[in-house]
Amino acid sequence: MNTKNDLTKHAPRSPSTRLGGYSILARCLDKGRANLAGSVGDYHFDCPLDNVLFSFKAVTGNEIRKLLTEGNSDDEIVQWLNAHGVPKTAEEVTEWSSGFESSSPYTNPEKKEWFCGECKSLGLNPEKATLCDMLEEDDRQSFAVQAVH
Repeated sequence: MNTKNDLTKHAPRSPSTRLGGYSILARCLDKGRANLAGSVGDYHFDCPLDNVLFSFKAVTGNEIRKLLTEGNSDDEIVQWLNAHGVPKTAEEVTEWSSGFESSSPYTNPEKKEWFCGECKSLGLNPEKATLCDMLEEDDRQSFAVQAVH
């Protein structure tokens, strides 16, 4: 098994790692490849987080899954994403990514309670943390615990 695709041994890339300017994409591709390899662990491909990006571009998880199944590289998937779905300028992608990276479920009445609970369990201040902060800290703590065992 390719350990690069083994999310039982390490976390996917950060949601704020940008590929082709897109937040979430690197993490999404890591999860998709791990899913195909049968080593996705507790992560989920085509989840609500991935769908934030898919909705922005008006593409589907099944389309991305097909590209991954065909063995496309990160760069090839970025090229495909730029050529499909709703056309976006580089500036629109940058603006969307920056907005995503600074977003917080704390301001969403439907998600605030969940987010506060997650942040509390991770030792984060939900009033100051972003979704990316929470996901990155969760990854860090999950794999720090594994390293100890």
